[in-house]
Amino acid sequence: MATPSAARRTPLSRERVLREAVAFADAHGLEALSMRALADRLGVVPMALYKHVRDKDALVDGMVDAVLAEVPAPADPPAGPWRAAARARVLDARAALQRHPWAWRALETRTAPSPAMLDHMEAMLRILRDGGLSPQLAHHTMHALGSRVWGFTQEVASSAPAPTDPAQIAAAMEAMAARWPAVLESAMSAGHDAATTVGAACDDDFEFAFALDLLLDGAESLHARGWTPWQGPAA
Repeated sequence: MATPSAARRTPLSRERVLREAVAFADAHGLEALSMRALADRLGVVPMALYKHVRDKDALVDGMVDAVLAEVPAPADPPAGPWRAAARARVLDARAALQRHPWAWRALETRTAPSPAMLDHMEAMLRILRDGGLSPQLAHHTMHALGSRVWGFTQEVASSAPAPTDPAQIAAAMEAMAARWPAVLESAMSAGHDAATTVGAACDDDFEFAFALDLLLDGAESLHARGWTPWQGPAA
């Protein structure tokens, strides 16, 4: 016979497992997540989880799908210009990933797209195709966007923490001016955002949107010219 406490226990379900796994990763990071840690959070034995997820990889797949489910579905039929719709979808994906900072690394580790990932790609491609872009131009635009389709991008190199000592700052500026003046000029011209993932001299959200606009402007220009792959980018 079930005890009163067992009777009151919230039933375990796949949805609950994924919801608690996402909350755990939000609080502690994806690296800290294990089947045992999640079972402890849920108040069950680890074996109980395997009725709902095959293993940790399947758990992370489901977590990624849960995050992507937060991206609003595009209007059907599309409303307004395709470029605005594509931009909005990418920025909506970025907003979802910013609510779950671990998710972009999880996306990078997926070896095959899940149904939810394919749904997201389908929605983006549908926006491009409904806007009149050819299948070839839509294909190449998706490649150019790369991870931006999912709302994130990685820089080639991140900036080290800036010195705070005035003498160290002066020495660093002098060294940069002597050997890398163009790099210094570029860095000094940027806005500052200490929380950025690009570096202490850049506003990450601005840089993301700026590059997104460049790519979408390029695709829009090629579409207006009737570009085909056989013409090449400079035709």
